[in-house]
Amino acid sequence: MGKYQPLGEFLRSRGAVEIPMNFAEIEAVIGTTLPPSASTQPAWWSNNPSNNVMTKVWLDAGFRTERVDLGGRKLVFRRRDRQPERTDLERPLLREGRHPAFGALRGTVTIAPGVDLTDPLNEPWGGEGG
Repeated sequence: MGKYQPLGEFLRSRGAVEIPMNFAEIEAVIGTTLPPSASTQPAWWSNNPSNNVMTKVWLDAGFRTERVDLGGRKLVFRRRDRQPERTDLERPLLREGRHPAFGALRGTVTIAPGVDLTDPLNEPWGGEGG
């Protein structure tokens, strides 16, 4: 078992969506001190799976880090969203071979009456004149 595995087990055992922790609590769970870069480099807490060994542990446990506060030596582990169920509106789109986001912006743009979108602006082309 890797030295960070206890953190993964700890996170999995919690039912909460958010688990706020300070660095001392994390160190108590893993049974060792965090590396110095964990206190000085925000990137150490990024959710990039190729970042470091501990990142893989919390990602594999189904969590992401948020609200990392290096000065306060604290952060929040947030449970990652699971894949949502397909809605009844999405199912026909999938059958038609369309992406579920197809039409998502429908009705969000209104063009005022009398506006011709094919009309060029009142500025000459190519930067001439003005």
